[in-house]
Amino acid sequence: MEEDDSISSSSGSTSSVEGPDYDAQEMHDCVIRLRRNPERRKEKVYIGCGAGFGGDRPLAALKLLQRVKELDYLVLEGLAERTLAERYQARKAGGVGYDPRFSEWMRLLLPLAVEKGVCIITNMGAVGSFAAQKEVLRIATELRISINVGLAHQFVLQRSGLDDHLRNNDDCLLSVYLGAAPIVRCLEKYRPNVVITSRVADASLFLAPMIYELGWNWDEYQLLAQGSLAGHLLECGCQLTGGYYMHPGDKNRDISFQDLLDLSLPYAEVRFDGTVCVAKAEGSSGVLNSSTCAQQLLYEVGDPSAYITPDVVIDFQDVSFQPLSNSKVLCIGAKPAPQPLPEKLLLLSSKDQGWKAWGEISYGGRKCIERANAAEFLVRSWIEEIYPGVNFNIISYIIGLDSLRTTSKIDRLTRTSEDIRLRMDGLFELEDHAIQFTKEFMALYTNGPAGGGGISTGYKKEIILEKGLIGREHVNWHIVSARNNVMESNDHASTLKDVKLASTTHELVSEPLSAQCDEFLVLQPMASSAPSGQQIPLYDVAHCRTGDKGNDLNFSIIPYFPPDIERLKMIITPEWVKKVVSVLLNHTSFPDSDAVARRDMWVNEYVKVEIYEVRGIHSLNVLVRNILDGGVNCSRRIDRHGKSISDLILSQIVVLPP
Repeated sequence: MEEDDSISSSSGSTSSVEGPDYDAQEMHDCVIRLRRNPERRKEKVYIGCGAGFGGDRPLAALKLLQRVKELDYLVLEGLAERTLAERYQARKAGGVGYDPRFSEWMRLLLPLAVEKGVCIITNMGAVGSFAAQKEVLRIATELRISINVGLAHQFVLQRSGLDDHLRNNDDCLLSVYLGAAPIVRCLEKYRPNVVITSRVADASLFLAPMIYELGWNWDEYQLLAQGSLAGHLLECGCQLTGGYYMHPGDKNRDISFQDLLDLSLPYAEVRFDGTVCVAKAEGSSGVLNSSTCAQQLLYEVGDPSAYITPDVVIDFQDVSFQPLSNSKVLCIGAKPAPQPLPEKLLLLSSKDQGWKAWGEISYGGRKCIERANAAEFLVRSWIEEIYPGVNFNIISYIIGLDSLRTTSKIDRLTRTSEDIRLRMDGLFELEDHAIQFTKEFMALYTNGPAGGGGISTGYKKEIILEKGLIGREHVNWHIVSARNNVMESNDHASTLKDVKLASTTHELVSEPLSAQCDEFLVLQPMASSAPSGQQIPLYDVAHCRTGDKGNDLNFSIIPYFPPDIERLKMIITPEWVKKVVSVLLNHTSFPDSDAVARRDMWVNEYVKVEIYEVRGIHSLNVLVRNILDGGVNCSRRIDRHGKSISDLILSQIVVLPP
């Protein structure tokens, strides 16, 4: 690493943007340069997660601002592979490149955040950061709020660092996962009220204010590892505090509906020495304990001994959690991997993936499953008449029977569902094929089995984001800030008052938490092991969360009784995993023996399983490669992320050894 005193652009100079509202801008490459004499501004910093994905709830972020008086920063994480691709397609079509709900978030949060001095950091700028900056300034001016908005975003990729097939392709999204450095420099230089970024690694959004406030340096890898642990736990919002956790089919997670209604978004308290506590607002419901932390720790991490971020490669194997109260958990044990700094950065490049088309129709009553089978047969046959071979690009499933593939074949054959919906999805090379599919599906109204109704169809262009690596020296990031310089007035005060009053009308009546919720908040590991030598569902032994990275599935196995991990290791093998997930590759609800044989051959050749033990939380992390039908951006499955596969795993019947 090089040491950098006064950071300058890659050409050795800085430049300014025209117009009185803009400050001087800077541009740098991504080579790490040590901070010289970094200032420790605080002993500890409080960083909240206001959004864990693009569809999160702005009102929940406002409640966190209201409830946690110590909050210094609020991070809105709203960018994933799916949403990045959507923003790119929207911009190409003439729309904005930033999050479509960005204005809603800013209008609701700005008044209270500015009043409290809480800095908002967000990647909702996506591929339209400059336009997003202008939008924040416009909203702030309408609200009569004087504000400084910083940008920290990818600016230039040097073509010499690209592979040949990308170097001369101008009609392609090229997006690099940046680290914390652009945000840190933006905070140092501009002291902004809002920082808008392009694609920044999720954990880095949270790590940046820690580095800035606590005086950390880029070679203090132990501190960066603990800080990134905090960021990773926070990045998915309420997944840490009871969201995506409650399960009536699991006695250990059967939380009441009411106790889910007032979930608190999480926040972290991080000290200069790397001590990390994650917390939720006092008096809120939901769950924050070792189990929710363990699920989030392993969420989409791949190899837990080498979780790669642009700032540090982290070893999570010995991380553990110590509940301090019903609303705070101490997080310890993150450490840097032996090679702590990745030499290259992750690059996403867009690639056309054809045309997705789909159709749905409902059947009910006697023999409705057989009628759905007949409808599928007809649609496949009709399109085969016009475009031979295209039929093999289509998959189908029956909603209400097996659309998630979580039921066994025996259960599927013996069920007597009388309310189902056939769905068929195809991914086609040509738009004409996709359009023809929707026409053939619509023909079921008068040419298909009796009693079919509620047809819906659609088609769209699909792109995927391919992963690659690029040298740090070939990526330039850019920072700049702009102010609106309005004179604050009573209008601003009244606007802020209106926001507060409006939010209070949505507040729940303050009631004591239910005894059930209180029990889950302090949940300790089970005192006895699961029974051996008898058939039991995996639900009775462990809990699980699934996540996706491209075409790969990541799921955790976390036993309720920690010593049971030794027996689970004897059951959860690569062969067992392949057998369980192979049903995901069925192209129809009614595969014949030849189709099953072809499926199993494909699984054995292309599906790869990696199983990692995570000692600190006595758990397994399982990575299954090439199982998600191409990944979220082009999958033909109804669950494009593979989120529901956790129940496919937990519904398996196992026999634990003694």
